[in-house]
Amino acid sequence: MQGEEKNNARDTADPQVAAGTTGAEAADANGYVDPGVEQQLADAQAKVAELNEAFLRAKAEAENIRRRAQEDIARAHKFAIESFAESLVPVKDSLEMALKVETPTLESLKEGVEMTLRQLSTAFEKNRLVEINPQGGDKLDPMKHQAISMVPADQEVNTIVTVLQKGYMIAERLLRPALVTVSTQKTS
Repeated sequence: MQGEEKNNARDTADPQVAAGTTGAEAADANGYVDPGVEQQLADAQAKVAELNEAFLRAKAEAENIRRRAQEDIARAHKFAIESFAESLVPVKDSLEMALKVETPTLESLKEGVEMTLRQLSTAFEKNRLVEINPQGGDKLDPMKHQAISMVPADQEVNTIVTVLQKGYMIAERLLRPALVTVSTQKTS
């Protein structure tokens, strides 16, 4: 028992031992810091600040890119038909000039209409608006043709007999199908 009292007295006499700390930890608690650790801490804090700044710059740049992309998309939607509209302006001009002629002859009207049709065809070609005009006997393509009626004919079944209205595609996308009549088996 006396040995225990001596140990307790010794433990309570040394505040570091009483607190359950070692000598190195107590030194840190008393304000002593190893200069090497202090430098490492300063380096780590500088690196954190540098990385944080780089992160903020990258985040701002990404936000700017996203905003610019949204503006570009909005502009593209707004002015998507600008090229096509520019191609059609001369066609309108030609039609207006034809209406201003005081005494047109049949020949001059025909010539003006042909010229206007050429301008319109050029505008279509320039803007990748392609005509779908199947020929009689062509196989029905449901991706490009719309069968309006079926008629008995002396040709293969499901082939085009007549074209009622041309179709159009714009850049490989169907704008309007060609309206056609299609052959069926001839009944005897």
